[in-house]
Amino acid sequence: MAKKKEKKKAKKDSQLLIRINGEQRDRFVSLCEELDTSAAREIRKFIDRFLKSHQTTDEF
Repeated sequence: MAKKKEKKKAKKDSQLLIRINGEQRDRFVSLCEELDTSAAREIRKFIDRFLKSHQTTDEF
């Protein structure tokens, strides 16, 4: 059986601190739990999509 190419994941070595309304944070975390995901995962996905949609041809 042929091995599948594994996408190498970048090591998570930095943090981003944001300040948001407590009620908004609680609603977001609660919804993430209902959807069986984590707040951090969803924020990382948002950042990835945002960067991809705004990248120039000489980046990456």
